[in-house]
Amino acid sequence: MVAVLAIQAEGVTPEPTGQKKPSASSSTPGPSGEKRDKAEALPKESGAGKRVVYSLRQDRIWLVDGSGDERVKTYTVWPGSVDPSAGEHKVTGLRNATVGSDGVQVVRVVYFSGSGGTSAAFSAARDGASPEPATRKKTGAIRLGSDASKSLWGFAKLGTSVVVVR
Repeated sequence: MVAVLAIQAEGVTPEPTGQKKPSASSSTPGPSGEKRDKAEALPKESGAGKRVVYSLRQDRIWLVDGSGDERVKTYTVWPGSVDPSAGEHKVTGLRNATVGSDGVQVVRVVYFSGSGGTSAAFSAARDGASPEPATRKKTGAIRLGSDASKSLWGFAKLGTSVVVVR
């Protein structure tokens, strides 16, 4: 079994800082009242109730609070080299900090079941940098920017649904 992240606890770490970050969108119109891009719309058939929705095609997650299926926030992400299987998964673990299988120090790690023996997890690089494509390693690590990982960390609890859609 290939593990997504090495089990090397780092303890509490400083906040990530970096220049390239995925973008975030709130569920309400922006400051000038502009409409949100249709690509940011919550995918159809993405489940019900409180959940994290991850779109493989859009490289985006939504944090859905479950009250009327209104989206709380949505963020772009950097996918790993192995996609988790489509369908409903559950958050299986939370870790404040560790070292990824690619050697990158990561924070706010939210584990969920993956695909083909590879675990999947959302995390942020400790330094806030975007990851380089993993060409030779199988990794289910899905990287987020600092703001996204903070939101996800406060939202996802053990057992929270993670719905993966194409």
